[in-house]
Amino acid sequence: MGTGPYRSQVPPPPSGPPAWDGPPPLVAHPVQRGNLLSEIKSLQNRISIRWRLTLTYAALVFVAGALLVMVMYVLLGQAIDIGWQSVPQIIFPRGSVPQEWIDEANHQFAQSQAEVTAVARAELLKRALLALLGVGILALMLGYVVADRALRPVIKMTATARKLSETSLAHERIDLQGPDDELKELADTFDAMLTRLNTAFDVQRRFVDNASHELRTPLAINRTVLEVALSDPEASDDLKVLGRTLLGTTARNERLIEGLLLLARSERELSVRKPLDVQEVARTAVEQLAPFAEDEGVTVEYDLHPAATTGDPVLIERCVSNLVENGIKHNLGESGKVWVRTGIVDGGAVVQVANTGPHVPAYEVEGLFEPFRRLNADRVQSAKGAGLGLSIVRAIVRAHGGKVAAVPRDGGGLVVTVRLSGAGASPGTPQSAR
Repeated sequence: MGTGPYRSQVPPPPSGPPAWDGPPPLVAHPVQRGNLLSEIKSLQNRISIRWRLTLTYAALVFVAGALLVMVMYVLLGQAIDIGWQSVPQIIFPRGSVPQEWIDEANHQFAQSQAEVTAVARAELLKRALLALLGVGILALMLGYVVADRALRPVIKMTATARKLSETSLAHERIDLQGPDDELKELADTFDAMLTRLNTAFDVQRRFVDNASHELRTPLAINRTVLEVALSDPEASDDLKVLGRTLLGTTARNERLIEGLLLLARSERELSVRKPLDVQEVARTAVEQLAPFAEDEGVTVEYDLHPAATTGDPVLIERCVSNLVENGIKHNLGESGKVWVRTGIVDGGAVVQVANTGPHVPAYEVEGLFEPFRRLNADRVQSAKGAGLGLSIVRAIVRAHGGKVAAVPRDGGGLVVTVRLSGAGASPGTPQSAR
């Protein structure tokens, strides 16, 4: 049984304690950048629906304004030409003015007419483009407001879904008011789904409560009867051997039922949330499992640092205990080791348990979190457990909004890391176990 941090020891060999797991190296799988066209196409998947509606509205208004400017540009030119035709011409008496002067005057008049028309069109185009720019900016703002108003029922549905929990399904509904359109139909469908979910949760709660009574009571009676029979001094040796065997089987069934009920409860919404320190929880779990580790010949070493979080203390203690107990059970025996670490990493509370043991293929790791799953589907060694340890750990961690990950350890065994949301650390305390 280790009595202090293992960080102060001589650097371990490759089969020694693990380090905090981290993100994979960026150079392992470099990102392949596509061409400009593919980048533009992928941009659509990164824009929210609010901005897509806004840009669509603004684009339609801008295109309509541009078409209006083009039409006005053409119509203004035609109107100026028609206007010049209505200007009265100056007629000179025949022979009073030389013809060259008349031709020159007509030429100057036509040139002035063309220049005035061009200036008017250019001025119209410049002012129209400025107005179009203003209309485009106004269309963006109006489009954002219109999109916000159109998405308001969806925002309400999202907020309701975010607030929902197992305990609020009975009374929390969207109850969208308005015309019978597509959004109203979607909200009503969502409300109907919530009603069905509430019914299903009620059935599950009743089943867990009934199973807790119906399954525990017969086993408790059997255990009492067996203990009374074993305490009888006149009982034969064969009867005592049979009684001890049945008593062990009953105890295993009780542990199995307790694990199933705990798994069912941990998958439900938390009813208790208190501030706690994972360091204290891990220390308690290590101390409670010290006799078991000593019986198995496994050495437990720990490196515990403050790790504040918020949650159900009983469930988190069971989570850490399951990890340490699994590390002791599935080990190498007399030469086995278990390492327990706690600390704050990236602002969150982290507990990490690693152990020596048989080699675990990477493709088998995820399956170990499924109920009744064992390594290589081994049921011969079922006395080591019912295969619910890691399933309960994952259910508890998910109920607390955390993450759990396991990776094969170099030299055999597993490295299981649980990350929970942090609740702040005391000033002056170490922020990490690294």
